Amino acid sequence: MRESPFYEVVIQRGIEQGIEQGIEQGARETTIRNILAVLTARFPQRDSQPVQHALEAIRDEDQLMQFLQTAALTPTFETFLQTLDA
Repeated sequence: MRESPFYEVVIQRGIEQGIEQGIEQGARETTIRNILAVLTARFPQRDSQPVQHALEAIRDEDQLMQFLQTAALTPTFETFLQTLDA
């Protein structure tokens, strides 16, 4: 049985959308892991678990990238927490 061209287009668009969402989700998760890795390397005595939960609530990849830069440059863990809470 042959599928209609319209059905094929709809299926293809759905697949493309799913792939795009998967890529975005993967990038977001990678950025969160990178933030936590930077914080752990810079402040090994601090518990980053509460930070992880806060970061996971953020959906904006650009905002997460800003937090990655902040994690790399912040003078103290507390300063990072204040930035995260702002």
